[in-house]
Amino acid sequence: MKKLLITGGAGFIGSNLCDYFIGKGYEVTCLDNFATGFRYNIEHLLTNPQFHLIEGDIRDLDTCTKATAGQDAVLHQAALGSVPRSINDPITSNDVNVGGFLNMLVAARDAKVKRFIYAASSSTYGDSASLPKVEEVIGRPLSPYAITKYVNELYADVFSKTYGIECIGLRYFNVFGRRQNPNGAYAAVIPKFVIQLMNHESPVINGTGDYSRDFTYIDNVIQMNEKALLTDNNEAINTVYNTAVGDRTTIKQMAELLRGFLSKYDPAIADVAIKYGPVRAGDVPHSKASIEKAQSLLNYEPSHRFEDGLREAVDWYWEHLER
Repeated sequence: MKKLLITGGAGFIGSNLCDYFIGKGYEVTCLDNFATGFRYNIEHLLTNPQFHLIEGDIRDLDTCTKATAGQDAVLHQAALGSVPRSINDPITSNDVNVGGFLNMLVAARDAKVKRFIYAASSSTYGDSASLPKVEEVIGRPLSPYAITKYVNELYADVFSKTYGIECIGLRYFNVFGRRQNPNGAYAAVIPKFVIQLMNHESPVINGTGDYSRDFTYIDNVIQMNEKALLTDNNEAINTVYNTAVGDRTTIKQMAELLRGFLSKYDPAIADVAIKYGPVRAGDVPHSKASIEKAQSLLNYEPSHRFEDGLREAVDWYWEHLER
């Protein structure tokens, strides 16, 4: 499978996937409406004859049909992320994440795309208190965003059984790394804290800082997408996988590590205070994945533990972010 469509290809995860698969010799088409992605993430690829950009919205079926024509596989990353965004505007999150997802499945089916790999979410575990999170045991969703990502899994399952398209869902656990946007109301916690600390501003943790996450470096996510794309194990297809490290770090620990890594570049950052605020609505208290299923069926093994990935991310941000 050498022709790939990457939706959301100008975003944080999507642009890293574009880079990786172009480097592997694939012909890559990027579909993005630049709502949350950025042209500068893919600008260096625009002159590459193996790279094609379609500017369009997955909410438009004709655009999805055009994008999927002639493709061997789809890596579907396009979505409106962020739990708070979905709480503030559930209709748009649903339109993009459910309506757009269904458009992509229909277009992929009609184009006879062989494999459809999609970004699922750890938010699907909802209020399940069990740790580590095992793919077959989920709770009730705690946000509109979580509902949309669970619905994606249900649709993918139905399409695989009804139409024969090979679907693999990757439940991403708090992905971070190069190119993750630090700006805006819905910025993820790691890049947001990085830019604040670099500017000697105190980051504010929601709650006591004891909530924990299985923070997952971007290179682990790339590996999982490639493993899902290349597997010829029938047992590994038409299912979902945790895409994570299999460990957890508290928000307080993460913030202190960030402060320490950044102070290598600017010693004054070591003295920036970390503050605490109210708990955020829709937040899952603790998140830690079991990665046994991915290890067993996809031969996945994380290349980066959390601290290693965080150190690489900090180095990238220091070099690329404007202060």
